[in-house]
Amino acid sequence: MTDSPAISDRNLEATTNISLKREPACFAFLSAKSAAAPMPIDAINLDLASADYFQGRASLWTTLEMRSGVNGDRAMALLGFDESFLRPFTRALLEAATTRAAYRMTILSPTAEGGRCRVVEYVTGPGKTLKELVIQPHESVMAIAATSRSEGDETLFQLPRTDNFLRAFSKMSYTADQVLHDLLDEMDRVARRRGVTANNSAGA
Repeated sequence: MTDSPAISDRNLEATTNISLKREPACFAFLSAKSAAAPMPIDAINLDLASADYFQGRASLWTTLEMRSGVNGDRAMALLGFDESFLRPFTRALLEAATTRAAYRMTILSPTAEGGRCRVVEYVTGPGKTLKELVIQPHESVMAIAATSRSEGDETLFQLPRTDNFLRAFSKMSYTADQVLHDLLDEMDRVARRRGVTANNSAGA
């Protein structure tokens, strides 16, 4: 039997869920500019939003989602990002939590010309491109803020700063990163097979 060109399904939502009900209270939509009132976060998870090809290479788009009992546990996206964001974001969270110092994370464009945005936030609207994030640790939580030179910092949401949460988030990030990169490799293999098939058909 020949290899199937289909891409295997990856259910990140089911394997990356973290309950925050026993953690210090965290909220989303904290700023005056937010589209909704502050909402308690009961759980977070990652979801694979899309898998496609951009500028000739395989590319993924993932969302960090929250769920809250006040809105019927419907998934609401907080951040959206490409496959290169999860590792440095996790390192930034851990460093801010352990050093108790604010961590400023600059989000670089993938090319000098810019190209597709790498990270957006969905807290204050349908999708605002981010160039910098600030992780500000407090006694029991960490505030995740978007920042710009013209408008200053704007808090988007909070995450717990407890040891249990940091271990759970690190495990979730590691697992998800492996799944995402396995999917990228599979997409590349499928693209190469289809390219060979197309070339063979054209030359026949």
